[in-house]
Amino acid sequence: MGAAPGRVGRHGATYTALIKEMLSRALNGVPVEVINRGVSGELASNAAQRMRNEVGLEEPDLVLWQVGTNDALAYVPTAEFIAAVAEQIEWLKAHKIDVVLVGLQFAPQAMRDEHYIEVREALRKLAAEKGVLVLRFYEAMQILNAATEADLPLTREFDLNDDGYNCLAQYVARAITLGVFGAHLAPRPKPPQ
Repeated sequence: MGAAPGRVGRHGATYTALIKEMLSRALNGVPVEVINRGVSGELASNAAQRMRNEVGLEEPDLVLWQVGTNDALAYVPTAEFIAAVAEQIEWLKAHKIDVVLVGLQFAPQAMRDEHYIEVREALRKLAAEKGVLVLRFYEAMQILNAATEADLPLTREFDLNDDGYNCLAQYVARAITLGVFGAHLAPRPKPPQ
């Protein structure tokens, strides 16, 4: 399955192209380069090791790391997963590289898997503790998949994520833009109680 023009597909590079296009427009005049170094099916510990080499070669300002889905599906112990992610976040911070985490993918069957839920919640908690933004891909996909009533096999459910990647590209671009410009905004007033 290939990607249609302007859409994100499993075998297309339009996800990163869309992020680059949106960031270039939002950050008018700021040069933007987006490099996709993701490896499908990779566990967090392996990605972290490979990322260190990639960071050394590319010297990015920001790393966007989609992490957790493969570890949850492989039943990597949650503590081991969190330790690998925490260590990599600290390594990136020590090298003055910002990081944004992208949370786990959504599939209706995952809602019934205790380990999957545990990994998702542990990643959110870690991100909060480390002061790192985590984009909630799971929730975005959950909303997009609400229209799908069929109880599909888990492997087919993840195929539905193409629309989610389009949504995610927009989410990522907006989150990064807000991170760049949002530091100068006044805090939002709390609603009256």
